[in-house]
Amino acid sequence: MKKILLLLLAVMAINEVDAQVVFGRDQANPSGGVSINYSSPKEYEIADIEVRGVQFLDNNALISLSGLRVGDKIKVPGDEITTAIKKLWNQGIIGNVTIFASKVEGDKIWLVIELTERPRLTKYTIEGVNKTKKGEIEDKVGLIRGKVLTDVVIKNTELAVTKYMESKGYLNAKVRVVQQNDTILRNSAYLKITIDKGQKVKIRNIRFEGNDEFTSAKLRSKLKGTGMVPKFSLPTEIIETTAKLAWPPNMVKFIKGSKKVSKEEFREYLATHVNLNFFKSAKFVKEDYETDKDALIGFYNSKGFRDAEIVYDSIYDISNKYMNINIKVDEGNKYYFRNIAWSGNYIYTDEQLQRILGIEKGDVYDLDLVNKKLNFNPNGADISSLYMDDGYLFFNINPVEVGVSQDSIDLELRIYEGAQATIDKVVISGNDKTNDHVILRELRTRPGDKFSRAELIRTQRELSQLGYFDPEQVNPVPVPDPVNETVDIEWQLVERSNDQIELSGGWGGAFGFVGTFGVTFNNFSVRNITKPEHWRGLPVGDGQSLSLRFQANGRNFQSYSFSFVEPWLGGRKPNSFGLSFSKSIQRSINRVTNETLGWLKVTGISASLGRRVRWPDDFFTVSTGISYQRYDLFQFNSRSLGFSTGDANSITFNTTFARNSINQPMYPQNGSSISLSASFTPPYSLWRDLDYENASAGERYKWLEYHKWNFDSKYFLTLTGKLVLSARAHFGYLGTYTSKTDVGPFERFQLGGSGLTGQNFLLGTDVVGLRGYPDNSITPFDTDTNIEGGTLFNKYVMELRYPISLAQSATIYALTFVEGGNNWDRFSEFNPYNIKKAAGVGLRIFMPAFGLMGIDWAYGFDRVPGTFDNAGPQFHFSIGQQIR
Repeated sequence: MKKILLLLLAVMAINEVDAQVVFGRDQANPSGGVSINYSSPKEYEIADIEVRGVQFLDNNALISLSGLRVGDKIKVPGDEITTAIKKLWNQGIIGNVTIFASKVEGDKIWLVIELTERPRLTKYTIEGVNKTKKGEIEDKVGLIRGKVLTDVVIKNTELAVTKYMESKGYLNAKVRVVQQNDTILRNSAYLKITIDKGQKVKIRNIRFEGNDEFTSAKLRSKLKGTGMVPKFSLPTEIIETTAKLAWPPNMVKFIKGSKKVSKEEFREYLATHVNLNFFKSAKFVKEDYETDKDALIGFYNSKGFRDAEIVYDSIYDISNKYMNINIKVDEGNKYYFRNIAWSGNYIYTDEQLQRILGIEKGDVYDLDLVNKKLNFNPNGADISSLYMDDGYLFFNINPVEVGVSQDSIDLELRIYEGAQATIDKVVISGNDKTNDHVILRELRTRPGDKFSRAELIRTQRELSQLGYFDPEQVNPVPVPDPVNETVDIEWQLVERSNDQIELSGGWGGAFGFVGTFGVTFNNFSVRNITKPEHWRGLPVGDGQSLSLRFQANGRNFQSYSFSFVEPWLGGRKPNSFGLSFSKSIQRSINRVTNETLGWLKVTGISASLGRRVRWPDDFFTVSTGISYQRYDLFQFNSRSLGFSTGDANSITFNTTFARNSINQPMYPQNGSSISLSASFTPPYSLWRDLDYENASAGERYKWLEYHKWNFDSKYFLTLTGKLVLSARAHFGYLGTYTSKTDVGPFERFQLGGSGLTGQNFLLGTDVVGLRGYPDNSITPFDTDTNIEGGTLFNKYVMELRYPISLAQSATIYALTFVEGGNNWDRFSEFNPYNIKKAAGVGLRIFMPAFGLMGIDWAYGFDRVPGTFDNAGPQFHFSIGQQIR
């Protein structure tokens, strides 16, 4: 009986792998064979191993996977063959496998592994969902052509699709994955994925039990992923009116007897007792629900209920579309801090550490707050920063509850200060184009320095600001060595191209079609121009900026500009040098004779020097410069200049004080930027022998005399996640030194529209955008002097921004905004409260090759000057980063 049982088990072991061991009979040639005595096992040496039936797989790899080797000695019959079959089968790529002996000579045996491969995937189809969901499912399942189709692959595909549908709220979705043979390709198959979505299941209500300290509505608000959000806020004044509606008797009774009920209580009653859809139902996602339960306990813990727990929760369907959730909580006791003791601290006193901790005896017990104040506090100082900014990288602190008495807890904060860590090696990786010295000069974490977490974060910001690397992937990796009390820092970077090319054409009003070609190289290298062997397509890598731009419309209009910036003049200190040159001409041409009737020629050159300063802090920069601008007019009739023939010269000395702590340029999430710039011309009226009161406009403006001020401020704050608040304010003023001179026609302000300069740069005009109003529509005109443009403007902006993509290839974000501003001809007319208001939405797209592009829809609420109607809805297109 035992022998029979053992024989059955042996047969089952072989059948389990759906394979067979055959000796003495070739399956392809059943009449042939080798005589094997199964009753007397014999040891053979493997003389050769042959693989048959393979189409895609490698023969040698299969032999290696089987575990059989030429020269090995095996018993026939024996366990070696069965084990080889199991090993091959377990790979999941074999449909059937047979091992037989093709020849036996003496103690040598020739083996043949005959197998059939599993089919490979040629394609797959998805039915039952829309195109968007198909694309998302394709990303989830990860099926690729040529993949071996195993049972595991098919099952995992079904699970992945089911999980995706559940994440979209389709808890009852039915998914079928069917394998069908491909009639065209041999040993191939395709999958047909059929989805029956069913009804999307939403949460109708969440009921709580055991919550004495907090209302159910309050607890629901903590379930961010599964909680229900009120569709509107219900004023108490309408409660009495609702009693007149045909609602259930218990509802009417509740309302009639509770005219002074609070909104919170009324909302609570509606959610608990009345099946009315006052609340937006949320789809149920299991992962979100589990996270929300942890968040619920976290909320209780933050309020002092350290022992709070969820006793049980139940989820049940009330229809094929809705479900309810019941949660019972045990709140436990509310605890408070009593005694807080410090141990192990020698560098800082208990008093210094306690001031940073900011928790006093009698405060509500909140261990999460303690950990935030100890390790990382994004909203202020923490103990860890105090130590790590002074080199104590190996610092560690552990809060321990040392006593619990009734409702009070004693806490001991145990500190291990360790030794100060010195930076040993700094390694840079990922900079294929940018030269090492460009990165090294920005580092604040240099070999030999003490480690500082603050300097690590600051360096991360500085590298992000360069624009040569993806800000989301500037990654510092400290590698501490406690034995030697050192730390190595590897800066992992991912380069992105930020060179830009501009090739465009557009309608330029009176100019007709205007073509534009421009290139900007933001990581240029002048020294490598003559060294082609160092080029990477172009001479790049030294962090210099070179820009060339050309605009033209035949003879009517032409403009050329060139600019160059070296951010580290001399290479040793962050002293920048800039140089620019521009030349433009605008002609009036007789359309019949093609004769030039008049022109305006503008030539300009400027040079500047800038440096970083350490006071008031090291975010400040100061730059100074000098510029010369010449305006040459000949019979140029313009509504805005006040004269038509003559020349005007402007020599200005420019100074700018700025502070910039923005974390990254393309999608700032925190920090601020403040700039105050001033331009001064020499006071020519002090020594010019000219009667300004009776002189012509051409004589008065031959040497322009003015002072000009601009103030710009931007502030960015992350509200939650990646939602960012941006607040901006801008002011500008153009004035004269004495009353006997007037502000000329140049360098004035125009307000309104997208803020694109167009041809206004010919006059040195500052074009300030104001969405919701036509371009340059808020621009005063002085009928006495025949000059257009304001001398004083202000502008305020509030934006909410949310990123759609922060990928290296493109940064895309949506925004909504309110803004207002105005423009005045004289200081006496200035009224900061008299502003033109607007609101709207927009989209910004930044691509390294083309720069920043944007579109906005805005509604102007106030009247456009010179009209009787409000501005109303407006569309605006923008190119480039607008300063104001």
